Amino acid sequence: MTATSRTGASTANGTAGARSRRDGPAGLPDPRGPLSDAVLAALRQPPGTVRHWPSPTGADTDPFGEDLHLALQTAYELHYRGWRGVDDGWEWDAGLLGFRARLERLFLDALRGRAAGGEDAAAIDAELDALLVEPLHGSGVSHHLAEHGTWTQMREFLVHRSIYHLKEADPHAWAVPRLEGRAKAGLVAVEFDEFGGGRGDRMHSRLYADLMAGAGLDDGYLHYLHAVPAQALAVVNMMSLFGLHRGLRGALVGHFATAEITTAPSARRMVRALDRMGAAPACVHFYAEHIEADAVHEQVMRHEVVADLLAREPSLAGGLVLGMQATALVEDDLAAHLLCAWERGASSLRRPPG
Repeated sequence: MTATSRTGASTANGTAGARSRRDGPAGLPDPRGPLSDAVLAALRQPPGTVRHWPSPTGADTDPFGEDLHLALQTAYELHYRGWRGVDDGWEWDAGLLGFRARLERLFLDALRGRAAGGEDAAAIDAELDALLVEPLHGSGVSHHLAEHGTWTQMREFLVHRSIYHLKEADPHAWAVPRLEGRAKAGLVAVEFDEFGGGRGDRMHSRLYADLMAGAGLDDGYLHYLHAVPAQALAVVNMMSLFGLHRGLRGALVGHFATAEITTAPSARRMVRALDRMGAAPACVHFYAEHIEADAVHEQVMRHEVVADLLAREPSLAGGLVLGMQATALVEDDLAAHLLCAWERGASSLRRPPG
């Protein structure tokens, strides 16, 4: 790491405490095509006034493209913090929900089309066992950053992840009323840790805001939405899709289990990368926190949540497998995007962070 970037990280850490995080709704983004333009144009009007919506089809719409995923992100955000200046009535506007459902179907069909599938407990065990295997010579993003990534690349990665981590654990909370018994209790135990064990300053979303400030980045909620590509949006949109639909509760649990099992090893590499780069303590702390916490969460998710859910509702096996495989798919897409850009010496962001 260069002396300049090391100084930048230290300076950012010194000023992090003086910066105020903007927790309220973000402003609407710019559209990326006709689908997102339709949603954004609608949200600037009163709810119930839009009568005609586009009719996207698989023939003319990329289910993993910029336009569809910004449209979904914009619609889903109405269920989180909303948008600055947008009437909250849009959250349950029938026309928007119908349009969103058509976009969701394209995305979900595409995920199912790429997933290998599986319909029984053996398929679930195979997926979970595979997640526990660390390749001898890994080639993912955290490996790259730990071994020879630059501070610029690290900051880009943090920007990509900010779309989720500044709302960390929120999409998974929708599973709570849809589970019973040990599955519900186990998931709530994991969520309690994610939300800081009842302490606002220890919520993982708060720790990530501190990380952003420590890296000299803006810690405002969705501040970098304009900068991240569809691959980063698809990761978060998948969580919202699974979380908002009761019929996809198995997929949400499968996704959550996958995330908790794979986080601890990658977090160790991120700590190593940030230490090597001389990053601010707040940056290191976020990932160090996930090493211990997620090692415990892995066991809870597998032996309490997944096992009990499968025992109660064996018909959800296919959904659990879909959630695990879809998580790997969208994460691999994002990783490929980042590594290909960095190999070319290019930025992985649509616009420079600022």
